[in-house]
Amino acid sequence: MENTPLITNDAIVFGFLMLTLGFVFYTENIKTGFWSKFYKIVPGLFMAYMLPAVLTSIGLISPEWETVDQAGELVSHKSSIYHVSSRYLLPAALVLMTLSIDLKAVFNLGWKALIMFFTGTIGIIIGGPIAILLISMVSPETVGGIGPDAVWRGLSTLAGSWIGGGANQTAMLEIYEYNQKLYGGMVFVDIVVANIWMAIILIGIGKRDRINKWLKADTSSIEALKEKVSSYTESVKRNPSLTDYMLILAIAFGAVSFAHLCSGFLAPFFDNLIAGIASQRTRNMLTFLGSSFFWMISIATLIAILLSYTKAKDYEGAGASKIGSIFIYILVASIGMKMDLTMIFDNVGLIAIGVVWMTIHAILLIVVAKLIKAPYFFLAVGSQANVGGAASAPIVAAAFHPSLATVGVLLAVFGYAVGTIAAIGCTILMRMAAAG
Repeated sequence: MENTPLITNDAIVFGFLMLTLGFVFYTENIKTGFWSKFYKIVPGLFMAYMLPAVLTSIGLISPEWETVDQAGELVSHKSSIYHVSSRYLLPAALVLMTLSIDLKAVFNLGWKALIMFFTGTIGIIIGGPIAILLISMVSPETVGGIGPDAVWRGLSTLAGSWIGGGANQTAMLEIYEYNQKLYGGMVFVDIVVANIWMAIILIGIGKRDRINKWLKADTSSIEALKEKVSSYTESVKRNPSLTDYMLILAIAFGAVSFAHLCSGFLAPFFDNLIAGIASQRTRNMLTFLGSSFFWMISIATLIAILLSYTKAKDYEGAGASKIGSIFIYILVASIGMKMDLTMIFDNVGLIAIGVVWMTIHAILLIVVAKLIKAPYFFLAVGSQANVGGAASAPIVAAAFHPSLATVGVLLAVFGYAVGTIAAIGCTILMRMAAAG
């Protein structure tokens, strides 16, 4: 069955995404009337995410679609915009936003960041089995299935994705041998539920002062880091020349190029190395090392941290992090484009499991944040480092301040490392819950 959007040309689609971003920035800058009141309630970043989702939902654009060829066979098509944004613009943004980082100040953020990250992980581990138990009371068939069709096997891939990332998700598919024909349904639940949760987090960023007041949070370490970076930016601020812009882009994409070059060697190397390990459990734990995306993000961030100790740091004064922010907004729009709001009603049972699961994750984060008086920043980034991984954790962190993007990356990389083993623990509990 064809589901071709009205516009399939990526050049035109990209233009539409840029127009939506232009609209958001233009209206957000209006200081009187309706728009002024609107953006006090709804953050601009949320609008940058939601407007492309609306364009996808009305069938104007689409991340993926199918057509029928002359032989009557289905042909799959895919937009390249998210791939380009996540593989080229995201690492470039991380480089530019990390140039002015003070690594010591990042570590001074303290233990609460790690506690909130692990709280998010535990929330996913216990959320899955609790969701199965609750949904089974209302709709037992939703959590049923036998053999490779068993729903708990499919949900194991969600656990991999929501604790680690794509590599961990694929590892869980291999370990528990879920029916590949049904796997698309789980990917769909992953996209819908994770994106709804990200939207809620983005709305919360606009109300962070009120949330922090309710949490009785101590935000002094975060404010100190922001102040330190802002003061440094002011001290090196200058009117940027064309040469400045060209060198900023040279640093960013030169680092991206080197990161891709290294990941092209490291991912296959570790893939082969892991394949030779006798213990299946050890192989599963180390699967993330075979992911080129993991290496690309890690190397780009490492290069940026090294550059922060050189003269390259001064390019912050010429607007390095602002250019990085442009790239981040394009990535946000490309993620929003993947969200078809009408699909929420296509598989209500599985979506219900996902929503209950994510709700447990959220409640646990809120309770722990309240107990330890952790700022909303740690709650939001700790959650996204688990659920969204390296693609969205820096987006959420940078929404608080560009200098904080590195915190999102460091926690997300940590998520890759613990993702598979934590997801296996979650799946064991889900299997027990499904067996009743």
